Amino acid sequence: MSDLPSRSAAALPEEPTQASRFGKARTAQSGALLEDYVELISDLLSNGGEARPTDIARRLGVAHATTIKTIGRLKREGLAVAKPYRGVFLTRAGEDLAARVRARHRVVVDLLLAVGVPFESAESDAEGIEHHVSEATLAAFERYLAQG
Repeated sequence: MSDLPSRSAAALPEEPTQASRFGKARTAQSGALLEDYVELISDLLSNGGEARPTDIARRLGVAHATTIKTIGRLKREGLAVAKPYRGVFLTRAGEDLAARVRARHRVVVDLLLAVGVPFESAESDAEGIEHHVSEATLAAFERYLAQG
């Protein structure tokens, strides 16, 4: 018999608990967009030396106008600066965030690979999971991987 609590389909958590969980998911979803942008900008700068809005839009599969709007948000939040005719650059805070997101992504991919998920699926699935995983869960993933 498992030590895990059983949960029937009809059982609901208390309202404050459920509201907190949904609130965390909404916050993670909002932050996920910025995290994807800083990670991609960092990758573009590392690989080509330039992160132009046009390139960002194409790689994320979004409209150029959406990219311009999000770059504005990155700038307001102190994560990026844009230079006319030179593209987008990350601030120190943006670089730090990109490094944290990249590390989280790597742990999630490594865990998925460890449990038998094919590489392409692991990479794709990690794109969503990495933004929603808590620090406690991430630490558990790392402990699990360290055992193997």
